[in-house]
Amino acid sequence: MTSSKNIAIFHYQVGNTDGVSLEIEKWQTALENLGHRVTLCAGDLGVRDGCLIPEMYHHLSEIELIDRNSFRKLTDFSVSELWDEISDRARSLEIKFEDFIRSNQIDLLLPNNLWSVAMNLPAAVALENVRRKLALPAIAHHHDFYWERKGDINLTCYPVMEIADRYLPPHKPDIRHVVINSLAKDELYERKGVDALIVPNVMDFDSTEGQLDEYNRDLRDSIGLKPNDIFILQATRIVTRKAIELAIDLVRALNEPDRREKLLNTRLYNGQKFSKDSNIVLVLAGYDKDDATGTYLQRLLDKAARENVKIKHIAPIVANTRQEHADKKLYSLWDCYASADLVTYPSVWEGWGNQLLEALRARLPVVLFEYPVFAADIKSSGLDVVSLGEKIVGMDETKLLKVPEETIQKAADDCVRLLTDRDHRESVTEKNFRICQKAYSLTRLQEQLADMLESLT
Repeated sequence: MTSSKNIAIFHYQVGNTDGVSLEIEKWQTALENLGHRVTLCAGDLGVRDGCLIPEMYHHLSEIELIDRNSFRKLTDFSVSELWDEISDRARSLEIKFEDFIRSNQIDLLLPNNLWSVAMNLPAAVALENVRRKLALPAIAHHHDFYWERKGDINLTCYPVMEIADRYLPPHKPDIRHVVINSLAKDELYERKGVDALIVPNVMDFDSTEGQLDEYNRDLRDSIGLKPNDIFILQATRIVTRKAIELAIDLVRALNEPDRREKLLNTRLYNGQKFSKDSNIVLVLAGYDKDDATGTYLQRLLDKAARENVKIKHIAPIVANTRQEHADKKLYSLWDCYASADLVTYPSVWEGWGNQLLEALRARLPVVLFEYPVFAADIKSSGLDVVSLGEKIVGMDETKLLKVPEETIQKAADDCVRLLTDRDHRESVTEKNFRICQKAYSLTRLQEQLADMLESLT
């Protein structure tokens, strides 16, 4: 049995609704269940407690400038100026990291993405320099890597290549590396010679979150939905790799006259009577501030208008946890799941799939594009989902993705059955819940973390 440790979890931001923030919460819970003390350290703490170091945040304009000049094109600095900028910021962060670690008597570091997706190079350099100085072990949790980012990635100059070689990630015997899928494990070994353990995303399948209660019962009404409207939830962030345009195509197909006729002639699974004035509404619950294009949300809204699809973006009232202020009531993502009839998950790339697990834990049917990690690591578990296939056939004139129309039509037919056949729906959602409860539970994560910590000691 490993003795109790003081563990510091590092990330650019915590306490938000992005997948890494949500996974950090689960790791913290699992580690605390094992008897360890966990402290968060981030550039933005959101609603969480911890050590705030604002210079860690990846959306600071000066950090985004460094990032663009390091991984896209060197236009705003000379090579020496970029190196000086990174080095100066790293030295400043080293002082703050060391002070935090010493004052909290931290004896194990657990960075998330700092040494992999590397959207704040000074933070990556600083944390490893301090770790080496203090001779501390680390578990490096890599959700994403810089070479997986959207668009053309280019290490722009020799200093950035040197940082990538030494710090992204560091290859040291007292660092255990964790990835979330087999594709990342293989790629990391091929590129860097670093071996990693696969720990997939997990969920607390014993939690009661995601059910209707007095707090969230008014969510539908607050966003303008009637009880007999169909609420289709897209719970992810709004970034291009989520391919939310495919969810718009699905709703467009559901609204075709023959399918509306089927819905009109049969009560919905929940006993509601779908009527001629009922709407099928795509609800976007995630935020769009990580969209590198700056135009994706508007392109989605424009497409929905062209396709006569009703769409609502409700991110301003969705937070990491429930919150009530004098002038506003905020709901959690779980409240959104509790109110939804169906979840879309059309991402063309995911490191694993946090919102997929959330939907299945909420016992909701899921419509998904069979993204590479799903095909490689998850599909074999036997999950029963509505498939949007695994083939992208091009883009429209606004650079939104398309799949074969026959795939959309087949998916829409499957959705009609899940919306109207209660027994079929319950059979599918219960089967999926049991599969996930066995393979992707918080208990399973605790077992893996206990083994990792034992090996480090």
